Amino acid sequence: MYLDELFSLKGKTALVIGGGGVLAGKIAEGLAKAGANIAIFDKNGENALKQSNKIKRDGGQAIAIAGDASSKADLENGLAQTLKAFKAVDILLNAPGINSATPFFDITEDEWDLIIRVNLKSMFLACQIIGAQMLKQGKGGSIINFSSASSGPPLSKVFTYSVSKSGVNSLTQFLAREWAQQNIRVNALVPGFFPAEQNRKILSEERIKQIMNHTPMNRFGEAEELIGACIYLSSEKASSFVTGSFVRVDGGFGAMTI
Repeated sequence: MYLDELFSLKGKTALVIGGGGVLAGKIAEGLAKAGANIAIFDKNGENALKQSNKIKRDGGQAIAIAGDASSKADLENGLAQTLKAFKAVDILLNAPGINSATPFFDITEDEWDLIIRVNLKSMFLACQIIGAQMLKQGKGGSIINFSSASSGPPLSKVFTYSVSKSGVNSLTQFLAREWAQQNIRVNALVPGFFPAEQNRKILSEERIKQIMNHTPMNRFGEAEELIGACIYLSSEKASSFVTGSFVRVDGGFGAMTI
């Protein structure tokens, strides 16, 4: 069928960094159901294994890789294991993340360095390592970087996180321009508010009220609602002329004013 061909990922391999988490894990399941082989890379090896096993139980092909996304050596090892299992890497879902609600004047250098390292440096390294492999393969590819609704305009109470995600947007557009003629498409997914692990600890009743007042759909997103956008961005047919874009899945948050 036409739609099956348009969105099929059959024969493709996706490396999902942060795939042991709730959001990226659910996206990985969706990519697998669209036909992709999946390499789950996560600092928590137990979560990576659990997620890869779930994909395999559902009939997909998956491996688990334990590693630190901010470590060049670990990422190189992740690429090597992916190539050993599946021979190529066609899709990179770049989704590591850490958040904090520390007030600006209380942010320590250590906290700043940690958030920037996990949220931005790791994406730079993964794009460098996996992008080089895609260039070597010579058949294009799709890189999807996890940004955030807080990337611009900046969101209150998550200063360093917002700065890091603004950096992700810049990285995305720079590489989209750099690799366009090699058919490596680089886009950013811009989720709104999804109650994943890193957000739950900063979601007070007051904060939830503020978010809902600024979200026209008046609810949080569900992890499954990110799958469609990622399949679209991963498909070389469905999004063949899409690069350097920010795809919002935010319930209207980015369109809201007073």
